Amino acid sequence: MTDFPFSVVGFDLDGTLCDTAADLGNALNRTLEHAGRPTFPLDVVRRFIGGGSGQMLRAALAETGGYDEAEFPPLQDVLFGYYGDAIAVHSRLYPGGESMLDALAARGVTLAVATNKREAFARQLLDELGLSARFATIIGGDTLGPGKAKPAPDMLQEMVARCGGGRAAFVGDTTFDVGAARAAGLPVVAVSFGFHDLPPPLLGADAVIDHFDALVPTLARLG
Repeated sequence: MTDFPFSVVGFDLDGTLCDTAADLGNALNRTLEHAGRPTFPLDVVRRFIGGGSGQMLRAALAETGGYDEAEFPPLQDVLFGYYGDAIAVHSRLYPGGESMLDALAARGVTLAVATNKREAFARQLLDELGLSARFATIIGGDTLGPGKAKPAPDMLQEMVARCGGGRAAFVGDTTFDVGAARAAGLPVVAVSFGFHDLPPPLLGADAVIDHFDALVPTLARLG
């Protein structure tokens, strides 16, 4: 199948490819307990996810009394420790994800991940889920250095370059993803089942899908 309009399709990870809320939420709540702060139910934690673990922790600390910048780095290290020890207990591909990845690969599409999660954690999660081999490149929020994470375009530009160039599209769930895709000049599809910071119709994506079964036909239409 060589008539598919995109040669590269990139994905955000948390809330797009995988539902990681329970594992992230457990690590966050254990960190808050460590700091003597109140914890959050999972539906509230979902609001904090999308901009990377640092932003997630900052948002949670801000809502539980604020914080001094000097106390943030050690608490982030605590969070990383808890998360790395239990990164794939509950995390899974969203429904239809495996068939969708198979369908894109069958069309000759090069697949990639560009996430604001730290690269080491992204690789660890995908390794533990048996998914890493599906992706030509995995780019994390710290891969390119400070100031280069989404919504800046740098990660998506690097993603396309690493995948050999060609026409590319991106799939995400937040304004970080849509903003990065727009800045990089890529079409973008939003998933309605992710960790949104705005209602999906207001994210500004070219299309919104409710299930991964709809992604291939949606990309074909956008192309």
